[in-house]
Amino acid sequence: MMIRILTVLAALTMGLSAPAQAADPITGQWVTTERDAVVTIARCGSSYCGRLSKYLVRPEGGVNQRDVNNPDPNLRTRKLLGIALLSGFRMDDDLWRGRIYDPRNGKTYRSIVKRKSANVLEVKGCIGPFCQTQVWRKAR
Repeated sequence: MMIRILTVLAALTMGLSAPAQAADPITGQWVTTERDAVVTIARCGSSYCGRLSKYLVRPEGGVNQRDVNNPDPNLRTRKLLGIALLSGFRMDDDLWRGRIYDPRNGKTYRSIVKRKSANVLEVKGCIGPFCQTQVWRKAR
């Protein structure tokens, strides 16, 4: 009888915690593959975005580094710190789909993000069927 009660309680606990995890599985602060920056992922309106929130390695242009490679001349003077590198992310089964901006070349790519574990995100930037994968780790 005690085992049955524990099994029911465990199932209820898992059932109650699953929706909370499914709702925001990619949110938090993540250290990029190069370990040079932290990206904070949070809700942005009806979708999720990831903003460059902290430099871990001082960029070439200093902490006031500008978005000099942006194809839009009007955006080249904005600071990189605080801009959305990830945008428009929406849940699609166990994946999140959106867009990723690479300030190093000023290009935006289709992106797929997947939570691999509590401390690991797999971040892909894609052109057509070809994707480049990075692993981001939870900031501590």
